[in-house]
Amino acid sequence: MTTDWNKHRPPSLGEFELIAGEVYRRLPRSFRDMTEDVLIRVEDFPTDEVLDSLGIESPFGLLGLYQAVDLTRQSVLDVSALPEMIFLYRRPILDYWAEHEDKLGDIIAHVLVHEIGHHFGLSDDDMERIESEAAS
Repeated sequence: MTTDWNKHRPPSLGEFELIAGEVYRRLPRSFRDMTEDVLIRVEDFPTDEVLDSLGIESPFGLLGLYQAVDLTRQSVLDVSALPEMIFLYRRPILDYWAEHEDKLGDIIAHVLVHEIGHHFGLSDDDMERIESEAAS
């Protein structure tokens, strides 16, 4: 089934942020506890600096990013200058959504789980289980 995109309006940055917040709250509590103070920030695209640092050429090539001090360099005595943040990139996610049959909330859940999961060293099996628990 092909969606007639002429009849739909993509969510604005604010609407997308609300969706992301709802999706995050559906994730299992034990998983969310790993990132109690994480901020979820929605932007249309990653910055050129982010793309360059990751060696990504297209701004559509990155759906999300977990930004924090690398766990291997953290110390309990360190005070982080920046809060932990997950960036969700609205336009690349919407582009992916338009090309696939997944629900937008499921795509956002996938990006959130993988950004958090990779940061904390979870296996793909762990992340798949967490995503299935949060499925809408």
